[in-house]
Parts: sequence; C-alpha cells; structure tokens
Amino acid sequence: MHRPENTLLQQLSPAARQQLLDHCKPFELVLSAELSVRGQPLEHAHFPVEGFLSLVIDVDSHPPLEVGMVGAEAMLGSELILGLAPTPWRALVQGAGSSWRIGARQLRAQVQAIPELEALLQSCLLARLHQQTLAAACQRYHPIAPRLARWLLMSQDRSRSECFHVTQEFMALMLGVRRAGVTEAASHFQDSGLITYHRGELTVRDRHALEAQACSCYAADKQIYQRLMTAKR
Repeated sequence: MHRPENTLLQQLSPAARQQLLDHCKPFELVLSAELSVRGQPLEHAHFPVEGFLSLVIDVDSHPPLEVGMVGAEAMLGSELILGLAPTPWRALVQGAGSSWRIGARQLRAQVQAIPELEALLQSCLLARLHQQTLAAACQRYHPIAPRLARWLLMSQDRSRSECFHVTQEFMALMLGVRRAGVTEAASHFQDSGLITYHRGELTVRDRHALEAQACSCYAADKQIYQRLMTAKR
C-alpha cells in the first residue's frame, strides 16, 4: 500500500528532508481542532500527511470565512520565515488525519541551517498569497454553485478520497453564504449525479462533470501551484 507523504517535504533532497524530520514529531489532526489562535504568533508549523486544514478569518460579528486551505501539498506556517508575528486567521482541521509538527523557533533555526528549505518555504508562501488573492476575487464575482464545485474539488484533492465528511452548514460558512444557497446548489449536483450526500458524508460520483461546473478559479489555483512550486529553485 502506498504510504502517504507530504508533497512539499518530498521536494527537499533526502538529506535535507531527514534533517528537518529529525526535529519534527508526528501529530494527530483531530476534526474541528484549532491549531492556531487569531492575533497570536504560530507556536508550531505543520506539514500535513493526511487530512487538511482551513484558514478561517473572523470579521466583526459575521460568521467565519475560509481564506485558504492547506493539505499535503503545502504546509501551515510558511510565513514563519518572515518572523514570529500574530496571524489574522485561525487554522481549523477540516479533514482528520496526521501531520509532521515542528516548533516555530525550531523551524526558523532549520531554515537558517538548510538553504533549500528556505527557498521552498518562500515558494510555498508566495503560492499561498497568490491563491488567497484569487480566492478574494472568486468570493466577490462568482456565483454560489461554481464556487461550491470548486470547494468540493479542492476538498477532495486534499482528502485524497472520493468520500469525505462535511456538513452543509460548514460548507455555507466556508463559502460565506446562507445555508439555503448551498443546499440548493448541492441538491442540484446530487440530482445531476455529480455527488451523493447523506448525513454529513459526501461522495464525488462524477469528478469530470463537477470540474465542468466549477468556476475557472479551480484550474487557475492549480496552475499557480504548479508554476510556483515546481519551478527550479
């Protein structure tokens, strides 16, 4: 059976990867757990192996809104290369799994010791900034159904499974819309045979058709990652 890995770590040379992992510890990602506190510096960085995280921001009395998603393709904490600064968001475990966890100060020390790690984290941070800019435009201009299709595809990519757990209430919160809008869009996808949904368990039945329903931001998001994370450093 294929052993899951963090794709970001796999881009390091074997020696550099082992040096970094010597300072990391396995960590269980428990569904709905919060890995950071808004307004406080990150205490740990995480390299997800299985499962994924949502970066959510709270504005005044409004419900939380997702501004980023992190799975095994990336990491939580790339901004630590810039210093120990308060974060504007909370990191919430959206899909249970596991990660490699390292203390913030330890990571910064390893960045100094491993030049290729610094270059990798710079690329990771830049990719996230580009993706968050795209997400802001998507949030403003695209209708609910294409955005939901995009979000479901992003969640499936990071869960590495056709099936994952999610509630309609959570989908509405992550998209920043009313639950009725998500219910209508999800019902249309289900009636069309794209997904099945029952008691919080969602299964993608026709990924190709779901991709056709997604807004252009899904493909653009992947292109950003491909361009910035696979370029020679």
